[in-house]
Amino acid sequence: MLSYQKTEVIYEMTYYFCHNFLQKGDRTVDQMVQAARSGKQNIIEGCAASATSAKTEIKLVNVAKASLQELLEDYTDYLRTHGCRQWEEGSAEYDAMRRLGKEHNDAPFFMNLCHTRPAETIANMAIILINQADYLLFKQLDRLERDFIAQGGFSEKMNRLRREQRGY
Repeated sequence: MLSYQKTEVIYEMTYYFCHNFLQKGDRTVDQMVQAARSGKQNIIEGCAASATSAKTEIKLVNVAKASLQELLEDYTDYLRTHGCRQWEEGSAEYDAMRRLGKEHNDAPFFMNLCHTRPAETIANMAIILINQADYLLFKQLDRLERDFIAQGGFSEKMNRLRREQRGY
């Protein structure tokens, strides 16, 4: 799943960023790593729950989305409080990173970039990837909600099958 792959990249990038550019013992380290992990893990947990509960799946995908929004704010705060520039939409860096984010979803590709980039660049890269993941999750939630409206949830499906089996 594309949204999961993107959040896996975000998690690894965030782990690297926090452990290389934030001070050891800074509470932000744990918060950022946990927000990135939550974004990734809740997608997996939601997919696992999908077989029996569309409601749980939708809820967990929403939690993933919220966790990524929290992480987005942490990266934005980092740039602002450290006097760094956030890439503007339409800038060369912004457009190049958006393209890379569309073309690649593998963590090793992005981690190779991270190992040679300063904190400001990594934070900007993460912001763009988070926005891309957020969009994917928005589309995923839209599809899940439409499917639920059209097909119902697990209980409704089981009731329908039971009625069909009994002939009414």
